[in-house]
Order: sequence, then structure tokens, then C-alpha cells
Amino acid sequence: MNPSVLKNQSDMDSHPLDLTRRQFFNRASTGIGTIALSSLTNPDLFAGGIGGFPNFAGKAKRVIYLLQSGAPSQMDLFDYHESFEKLRGTELPDSVRAGQRLTGMTAGQKSFPIASPIFEFKRHGQSGAWVSELMPHTAGAVDDIAFIKSMHTQAINHDPAITFFQSGNQQPGRPSIGSWFSYGLGSENKDLPAFVVLLSKNTYGQAQPIYDRLWGSGFLPSNHQGVKFRSQGDPILYLNDPAGTPDKDRRKMLDTLAALNKKQLESTGDPEIRTRIASYEMAYRMQTSVPELSDLSTEPESTFKLYGDDAREPGSFASCCLLARRLAERDVRFIQVFHRGWDHHSALPSNIRKLAKETDQGSAALIKDLKQRGMLEDTLVIWGGEFGRTIYSQGALTDTNYGRDHHPRSFTVWMAGGGIKGGVTYGQTDDYSYNIVKDPVHVHDFHATILHCMGIDHEKLIYRHQGRDYRLTDVHGKVVKGILA
Repeated sequence: MNPSVLKNQSDMDSHPLDLTRRQFFNRASTGIGTIALSSLTNPDLFAGGIGGFPNFAGKAKRVIYLLQSGAPSQMDLFDYHESFEKLRGTELPDSVRAGQRLTGMTAGQKSFPIASPIFEFKRHGQSGAWVSELMPHTAGAVDDIAFIKSMHTQAINHDPAITFFQSGNQQPGRPSIGSWFSYGLGSENKDLPAFVVLLSKNTYGQAQPIYDRLWGSGFLPSNHQGVKFRSQGDPILYLNDPAGTPDKDRRKMLDTLAALNKKQLESTGDPEIRTRIASYEMAYRMQTSVPELSDLSTEPESTFKLYGDDAREPGSFASCCLLARRLAERDVRFIQVFHRGWDHHSALPSNIRKLAKETDQGSAALIKDLKQRGMLEDTLVIWGGEFGRTIYSQGALTDTNYGRDHHPRSFTVWMAGGGIKGGVTYGQTDDYSYNIVKDPVHVHDFHATILHCMGIDHEKLIYRHQGRDYRLTDVHGKVVKGILA
């Protein structure tokens, strides 16, 4: 695919005030009237992607991203070293820290004692992957999982770090990863959005906040932003018509509104009018599709045995995982579950035990459920946070208690299905789980790999905005071939 083709497409999505002289005459020659007429005769014209994607045969058709907000501690869950036991209570050598910047929460500490994990680790599966006792269900699925133990990022605080993972940039305003997929690939289900966001219930009082901009479309057309499903009440606000409103009246109102919007489109050429029309039509179709989707009562008892009793509770992480599977069955392109509460600066042993219990069974059940339905091979599942945590204790270290500060230098995420090789451990950290010693993976590499699994060359998915070409991976990123099936 020639990137210039994509530039022309994004030229058509530019507002007239931003047009260059060349773009103006190009648009004039094709005619706004033609575009408007096409939208009338072919309602699905603007529901798909920009054309040309996927640009090779990817293994995955959809992504389920289980984002663990707050930064899970990699050495308490997955990144085990036999050196931990003998290092417990010793000082972190200056040569290991090597001048790394610290947050204000530990910069004033006089001592940096090693807080080796107090949890038992064992090898599991044919792959022999190390997993903590905190994740027994995930331990049973390791042969379907690729653990990346060498993730690293630039941000050291939560908001820029999670923004970086969501958009490829630490500053707000760029399109989110799901929006890029919606823009490039479009939707395979005309009755549901291409990008759906699920927020599980927060059970941790000090959890980091989650903002709607994290699934925003940035400078992409606004119909590519994520649609958030609520865990309480109606899944989507204002989805139901007011009492006593017949469907035919609703349909007549939308048709009249669409006609007015199309007249405005012809006179101004503002592409956001097209997205507004598409949004109203999607909302109308979702009035039927969403209630059926969110009704878990149709699931057999075996499903709740697999996901656990928590799956019966609306808004729990397990119920979000189950709903993610139902969305995947209906060919939603990108599904993202946000689970908060992993920010354990103090009392980590008790807090992480609680968070692991909330997420372990649902995550593993999702893999097993997809696999038994023949969907894992074309569904990419991702689990991980925005950075890792320090091996040294934040605050006092005791035999049973410790906390951990933020650590962007090395942490663990895992991926399964959708073109990923199972039973793999990629990358390696030093004896302190502090620095990467083998096969580093940056956030841009991570994004490039996800796009690759979906059949997208990350260097070719481009959008021109205010005279500059943008992409999710900016000017960086290499596909991590060592984890590909």
C-alpha cells in the first residue's frame, strides 16, 4: 500500500479551513454532492475502514485488551528470579539504579532495601513458565501465553504512562489505539461499534482515575472513538426511547434529521456531519443489539463455572471478560477492559492478593473460552499495565509488608492467541528485575506487533493532520517477531 493513498483519504477528512490549494481542487473535482449521494444510496459506505487494510493476511480479526491500570508488580506475579531470596533486605546497588530518576514518593529515601516477593513461585505447563501463587488460573493457561518480560516505557507517572500505551504519545490529544483500528479496518458488525470500552467496578479506594479521552479519537473522525458500556443500569445512556414513543416516530425523526444534516454537509463539506449521521444510525441499531448482547442470562451454567461466580455480578472484572467474549463473537473489532487498583505504594502483599483474585480467573477463563469455541486463533488477548514497580521497598520493609514505587525500566505484559506463539517467555531482566538484559520491547514495538497481528503494517496506517503525517507508532516501532506464531 502506498502511503500517499492514505494521505489522499485523510485529505478528504480534513475540514475546508485546513485545506491546501491542491486539496481544494482535488475535492472540487470529485464533488461533495457525489459523496452525499453515495451516502444516501449506500448506507454502509462510511461504516468501513479507509480501504487497503488489512494490507496482508493477519492472524487476528479482533483484539481484547485487558488493561490493568495502576501498574501490576511484575516480580510479585511473573518475573521471578532465584536470586530474590538471597537479596532480600540488602541495599539496591547504585550501579543497578544507575542514576534512574525517581518519583517524589521515594526520592527522599535514605535506604532502598530489596523487597523480594513473599509469594511462592512455581513453573507451569510444558513451557515451564514461572507464575506466582497469586495467579493459579493464569498458571493453567501458560502454554497459550507469550510473556513479554522486557517491556519498557518512558513515562514514570500514571497519566502520561497510560496515555502513552493508549495513543503512542504521552501528551493527550492523539487517537487511541482502538480508534486507529476502527479507522483503518472499520466494523464487521453494522449493529455494534468497532471499538467498545468496558470499565469494571473499582474496589480499591486509591485507584488512579480513568478518563474518557483514553479511548477518544483525537484528530480522527469522531465516529471512531470508543463507545463506553456502563456496568450499572442501561449499558449506554439514553439508549432507550422515552416511554410512549413508537419506533416509527423515532425512525421518522432520524430520517428527517439525516436529510437536514445532508443538506448541511453539501453546503459546508464538514466531515463531522457525516460522522454525526453515522452515529445517530448506529445508536438506532444499538437499541436492538445491545440489550441482547448484555443479557448474560442466556449463558449456560458451565460458563459461570468457568468464569467464576463473580461473572454473575454486573461490572465485575469477570463479567467484563465474559461480555468481551460476547462482543468478540459479534465481530466487534477492538474491545478494551479497564481494571483499576494496581497502584500499591504500601501494603502491597494484601492489596495485590485482592487484585489478583479479582482478575486471575476471568482472564484465564477468557483464553479457555475462546479456545474451546475455536476463536482464540483469530482473537488477540492482551493483559498488562502502564509500567512496572520497583524491587526496592517504598517505605519500611518488614517480613510481611512492603510497598513498591513506579518503575518504567522493565515490566511484564502477556499476549495470547491471534498470531501469538503460546508457551513463550520473551526478554529477560537482571537479578533485581530492574534493568533489561535481553530483547527489550518498547511501547512502540508493542503497538507495531498488535497492528501486525491484525494484518496492518504500522508504517502505512497514516493520517494527515494539520500538514503532518501521523501514525500510532509515530516514527518508531519494530514488530516483535520472537513471539509470533
